[in-house]
Amino acid sequence: MRKILLICAALAFLPALSQQKGGIKIVESKKIELTSELSKDQADRYNRLFLKFVAALKAEDKNAVRDLISDKVKDIVNDDIIGKLSGGISFTRQTEVYRSGYQKLLDNETYPAIQYKYAGDPQDPPRDVITVIFENNGKIMGVKPDYHE
Repeated sequence: MRKILLICAALAFLPALSQQKGGIKIVESKKIELTSELSKDQADRYNRLFLKFVAALKAEDKNAVRDLISDKVKDIVNDDIIGKLSGGISFTRQTEVYRSGYQKLLDNETYPAIQYKYAGDPQDPPRDVITVIFENNGKIMGVKPDYHE
């Protein structure tokens, strides 16, 4: 689990670990609050980009992954982090949007976010959730899989 949290911090998902990185304080947070909901068009657009991201991870296409992530995190995302992130997402289970909205990060900016659950998970809240933070242009800033085996 610590490796997954480290990956999230490296992908600039601010509420992951308590450390200082590039002048931005990162704080651990288990509960992720999403405010207001994304429009259906926005959610569909971001969902398509996330599906491309997952397909690139599954195919181990690191260049495609780098094309889909934000420029803000490209300098700290290396091949090892991409490999570890692949281990936090199940490629055998299909994902579906659980919730969408906006996430305010510690830099006081608000970014679109989608929480995914695995299809067929009847629990509410779902057992396994993947939270993805996007820039407004659709680039992925952070991915936080919360995967229970």
